[in-house]
Amino acid sequence: MKITVFNGSPRAERGNTHLMVAEFLKGAQEAGAEVENVFLPGREINPCNACYSCWMDTPGECTTQDDMDELFLKVISSDVLGFATPLYVDNVTGLMKNFMDRLIPLADPPFGKDENGESRHLRKYDKPNKIIAISSCGFPEQSHFQVLRVLFRRIARNLSCELIAEIYRGGGGILQSHDPSLQPFLESYKQLLRTAGKEVITNSKLSEETMAQLEKPLVPMPNFAEEYRKRANKMVDERLGKLDR
Repeated sequence: MKITVFNGSPRAERGNTHLMVAEFLKGAQEAGAEVENVFLPGREINPCNACYSCWMDTPGECTTQDDMDELFLKVISSDVLGFATPLYVDNVTGLMKNFMDRLIPLADPPFGKDENGESRHLRKYDKPNKIIAISSCGFPEQSHFQVLRVLFRRIARNLSCELIAEIYRGGGGILQSHDPSLQPFLESYKQLLRTAGKEVITNSKLSEETMAQLEKPLVPMPNFAEEYRKRANKMVDERLGKLDR
């Protein structure tokens, strides 16, 4: 099984989202998967211009010549397609949205319908068959991902794929913290991500236990959100104070 994760974080390798993807893919690779981590920053991905050429003139191929030619081939050769993005204004990043829009050639123009009778386009390629979503955000609560939870279910439906894993991480600002008191919790979370990667390969889904663990705060304390806000505000105050001087 091949998993390709496309990372739409402008920070690429420096981002918290990458840390999550890297650990997840370690677990998937250990379970026998072929994995690839693709960064979208630095790639030339022009917006879809709604010309319909990929449906009517050059079926399955976009007439815009840029890096999506290569990336699209990676998509249709993957069993599992991964979308990784930090949360920007309650949604995916602009980089990721451009990438998503350019996946329109995955579908054929004729209408079909899903199991609920709702219209959708027919699929054109045999792959991918499954998708995963990975996202981090700077706010501490998991409730900030409600838009993505709906979005990726709709994407899976529109691509005629199965959404087999959603991994959302509130409080992502401490994922790369060097605070010694946080290290045991961060290492535990990394191990959890590797477990998730293994389960996706061995079971084609996450276990109920793993999903529940992934939704818990990074640090197991009843006032995690409040403490996180205090730390974040202190950091902001210190940085602004330096600017004032």
